[in-house]
Amino acid sequence: MKYRDLGNRGLRVSAIGLGCMGMSHAYGAPADHREMTELLAKAIDLGYDFFDTAEVYGTPDSPHDNEELLGNALKPYRDRIVIVTKFGLRFDLESGKVPYPLLPDSRPETIRRSVEGSLRRLQTSYIDLYYQHRPDPKVPIEDVAGTVADLIKEGKVLYWGLSEASEEEIRRANAVCPLTAVQNRYSMMARWHEALFPTLEELGIGLVAFSPLANGLLSDRYNAASHFDAGTDYRATMPQFQPDSYDKNRELLELIRCIAREKNATPAQISLAWMLCKKPWIVPIPGTRKLDRLKENAGAADIILSDDEVKQIDQALDTMQMSGVFGGTKVKTA
Repeated sequence: MKYRDLGNRGLRVSAIGLGCMGMSHAYGAPADHREMTELLAKAIDLGYDFFDTAEVYGTPDSPHDNEELLGNALKPYRDRIVIVTKFGLRFDLESGKVPYPLLPDSRPETIRRSVEGSLRRLQTSYIDLYYQHRPDPKVPIEDVAGTVADLIKEGKVLYWGLSEASEEEIRRANAVCPLTAVQNRYSMMARWHEALFPTLEELGIGLVAFSPLANGLLSDRYNAASHFDAGTDYRATMPQFQPDSYDKNRELLELIRCIAREKNATPAQISLAWMLCKKPWIVPIPGTRKLDRLKENAGAADIILSDDEVKQIDQALDTMQMSGVFGGTKVKTA
């Protein structure tokens, strides 16, 4: 595994992180904790040291399942790893809709309750990187930043960041308490946050890319016959996994396959290497429950694409037909 600086605040992490949400939430029924504990130990053996979770990654019956899983599994390795979690969201479980709509709540008193709960479940005295999970239109970002600044002074948080925030919110937050990272959805199919790159570079903030494989589509492991349980797996309703999407994405998938053949790599590795080679401060966090995928994703850090190759890929992506891609669960603001 290779390592890189996430922004310029002194946080160094594995070039590929592990998004742990899918072990507990949104990708079918929660995985077996024993199996995932073994997988997490193998991830550390492979060089992963950047593990991403959130207080809301769970189920109605076990709402904090993912933090509890990581707390037990990663405790023996605590001094060797970076644990990331998030505050500021809860699910509208009464809506009857899947995915559950999101309800933002970043009031200072809520942040303080959240950090104490996360510290307890993660079995740690500090959180390495703490994100506001989504902006809260009812709470000024300066109040959020000030609350986190206090948590940093108290030693409960080391670094902090925002997820899915605008340029204005990033600048305002950073002016109060310097940000280490912004976590955004980013993949070959979801490039709208590239507009933030100049701001992140100017301010020395890293980008953590979630859903870097477009929820798995860019692994090229699925087809029109793939089935997802509508009650537990968000992919059942994602536009890129509908039966007609595979024809729409034929050119995209063939491009990735072609480059993979040239580089003796897999489509997933090319999809990750593309963003790793765009900027030295981008860290993707693909998720998986399987050891072979864990090894495959780690191998992406060893694949080099030249600036010209990255530019050619970008130009191709700019002009080719694609299906729609999942852009995130609806946030309720009223």
